[in-house]
Amino acid sequence: MNDLKSLSIGILLFMLGQVFTFYQLNGQFIWKWIEKNPLLISLLGIPISLVFIYATKYTVIAFDYVMWPQRFIGFASGIFIYAWGTYYYFNQPIDVKTALSLCLAVVLIGIQVLWK
Repeated sequence: MNDLKSLSIGILLFMLGQVFTFYQLNGQFIWKWIEKNPLLISLLGIPISLVFIYATKYTVIAFDYVMWPQRFIGFASGIFIYAWGTYYYFNQPIDVKTALSLCLAVVLIGIQVLWK
């Protein structure tokens, strides 16, 4: 990994995309309007996809065009955002199983970023 700027942009975009995806999929349980308008909410898939396309681009560039690191970073960022969202909106606590999964996500990212 040689490009810290691209990595930072990629991670931020992955996090942003995961936040948008959380609201797109789970907003129906938070707001009635989203529950009543799934077709309109599904149209958010286009801009969300663009966010993920650019997140992938920047993280692949950061890792000298090696593909696997970006996949794990995208996956792990989704776990963090989902854990935050379910805790914040649905009062679902971080139990031992979820905490262990979050730790494994940190390990996944650490291996991809730090392992030479």
